[in-house]
Amino acid sequence: MPKVRLSGTVLGENDPTRSTRARLLHLLFSHGWDIYNGNGDQRITLSNIERKIIESDAFVFTPGATLEDMFKAISIFVGYQTLDRHLAGKPTVVLNSDFSWDPFFSVLDHLHKMGTIQQDYRDYLLAVETSDDVIKTLDVVRHHGIPDAGRVKIGESNVSSFETPLPLNHAGNICVFCSASLTDPAFLADGEELGRRLAEARLGCVSGAGKSGIMGAVVKGSVDAGGWTAGSNVPHIIELEGLPEGLSSFWLKPDIYTRMEVMIQNSDGFVIFPGGAGTVQELFALMIFKHQKNPLMVNKPVVIFNRPNAAGLGFFDPLIDLLDGMCQPGDFSVAHTLDDIVPVFERKLKKSA
Repeated sequence: MPKVRLSGTVLGENDPTRSTRARLLHLLFSHGWDIYNGNGDQRITLSNIERKIIESDAFVFTPGATLEDMFKAISIFVGYQTLDRHLAGKPTVVLNSDFSWDPFFSVLDHLHKMGTIQQDYRDYLLAVETSDDVIKTLDVVRHHGIPDAGRVKIGESNVSSFETPLPLNHAGNICVFCSASLTDPAFLADGEELGRRLAEARLGCVSGAGKSGIMGAVVKGSVDAGGWTAGSNVPHIIELEGLPEGLSSFWLKPDIYTRMEVMIQNSDGFVIFPGGAGTVQELFALMIFKHQKNPLMVNKPVVIFNRPNAAGLGFFDPLIDLLDGMCQPGDFSVAHTLDDIVPVFERKLKKSA
């Protein structure tokens, strides 16, 4: 029988989503689905999420959206975008009967308009309002498939991991999560300038090791200024984006989740630069780790670069609005200019020295 994985956690007998979940379980069972996480008590981690995806034939997200639910949903969307073979033909349905997913969808809509998400999320994360519609949508997608993401491989991946020791005067590593697709010259110039400033501050630059977009520009800026640079990527994304030149160290990983983990482990702080679904996914992971008091995120600042446009609107306004309702003060800070970014890490690392 096909297996569907449900999101969400049932918070006791008075949970308002309990009856909806019970109805959904009944319909799925009666229509021939086996169910993972029926009781809502299974934990997903960066080390096991890919295995959970491999084990499942479809995904259903339930009402009462939490930050962890949103992280899982956007992770699947990123998998569709990057042609993850383990997601081929597997539908994802979001039961949004309580409209708790609307802020998340607003973020995706906004980033689509900003050009960092090329695909329309509605073609991949299929929102419905009733449990009956979940069953109908699963059946339709299983028969008709999932739209092509419009990505084309630019080459084959034959790279392996390598390491270069840190410089003697090294002050720390800053990870930059950002777009690998945005080609606006102004954004690319900002990315290159950030890489240069990190190098001049003796801060290593850690990235997703993509050659294109802002990601490639940040690495170039650091390399050109003589900085130490490192990154992590996975074979099927390297085939789409290539690798930047000049990396000091590179960590090849089998999936995007262990890729995130090694980047977090090897960084002392994080910059969220203009980006798309992958950048949002990475920011959600950082916030979840902070809430869990994960040792990988202890005393590591997160700075969101909310780059303003000509009208004064910030690139990440909807995302910051979403996080303000789910995060604690101090989980992240917001920078509006490039000048505001590097000093945050210099002050933090000086205190820790």
